[in-house]
Amino acid sequence: MSRIPVRTLVLGLGTFAVGTDAYVVAGFLPAMARSLEVSESTAGQSATVFAVAYALLSPVLATVAARVPRRTLLTVALVVLALANLGSALAPGYGVLMVTRVVAAAGAAAFTPNAGAVAASLAAPEQRARALAVVVGGLTVATALGVPLGNLADRLLDWRTALGLVAALCALCAAGVWAVMPPLPGGPSVPLRARLAALRHPGVLAVLPLTLGGMMAGYGLYAYAVPLLHALGAAPESEMWLLFLYGVGAVAGNVVAGGAADRYGPVRVLAVGFTALSFTMAAFTVATGAGLRWLPLTALLMVAWGASTWFQTPAQQLRLISAAPQETAVVVGLNGSVLYLGIALGTALGGLLLPVGPPVALGVSAALAAGCLLYLTATRKAGERPRTTAGHPLDAPPHD
Repeated sequence: MSRIPVRTLVLGLGTFAVGTDAYVVAGFLPAMARSLEVSESTAGQSATVFAVAYALLSPVLATVAARVPRRTLLTVALVVLALANLGSALAPGYGVLMVTRVVAAAGAAAFTPNAGAVAASLAAPEQRARALAVVVGGLTVATALGVPLGNLADRLLDWRTALGLVAALCALCAAGVWAVMPPLPGGPSVPLRARLAALRHPGVLAVLPLTLGGMMAGYGLYAYAVPLLHALGAAPESEMWLLFLYGVGAVAGNVVAGGAADRYGPVRVLAVGFTALSFTMAAFTVATGAGLRWLPLTALLMVAWGASTWFQTPAQQLRLISAAPQETAVVVGLNGSVLYLGIALGTALGGLLLPVGPPVALGVSAALAAGCLLYLTATRKAGERPRTTAGHPLDAPPHD
């Protein structure tokens, strides 16, 4: 097996830094809330602001920065992310923190899509999929490690130091990108109107709402994972490895779903996944409502939660690409924006419901997951590829 180029590894480390920045707040949310003298639900809205800003800025920055040389764009994006995290670490109050989270989202939105595109363009044709897997893998590894590492740094040091370490990682990645990336020109400028024109495609319009609802159901409460673990009686020393188990489930769910979607079709994968998510959130609801405090059950629920949340992306991207094969880059970018919008809306809803009680917030998430399953049933034919001459769909199972 050929070695992975250093520049691809550096880009993968960069996406790990971006993912850690996006997820790390959940690991020290209670401590941050106490320090800023706000409630946990209010502090969790910093994740909402980040997600909303990412969703809105991603297509805009893709248009505005299209012609900027790639090495410069990637380096500046990571520098912005580093400065934003340093600002968050030094924030004297909640308002300043929220502003710095918007700036961080701008850096993340400029870096992530372009890192994948650059990795693919620099790799040999037979190694492009591998290069993309390394870059995207940075995000999935951050899902597994970012939050528990943030939780560990908070317990050993404090939440401000944890964000300072994320800032240092972003700065290190910026230096690495500048050092190893060759000069690459920018791409052609695609007007924002043209990027959004894909939304007029009936198949795209049918598929995207499921990304929105699915992330609201699965990820909306993750910013409040530590308070939920407290509701299940988890001791502080158990938090880190329970959060790690969520990440393990997330990585496994993403990997398994990708292969299964190719083999069995995305609709079947999504149906299984949303069924699992509905049962997982319902089990969380029952456990918190009944006051069940059994650590093995909590561990199992965390793995299932991660797996049943992050199975969605490969199957949804496959449906979108099938619906608009001539606009692959655009629809995948739109899916990313809608994904973050779903996270934002879910986190905002979770912040409103959590003070009422964890069982209520979890019950609403279970209901949303069940609603996603019903929506999938109603739109199951959206995103099917044309049939081959043999009469079999290329990406969907035969109809019953």
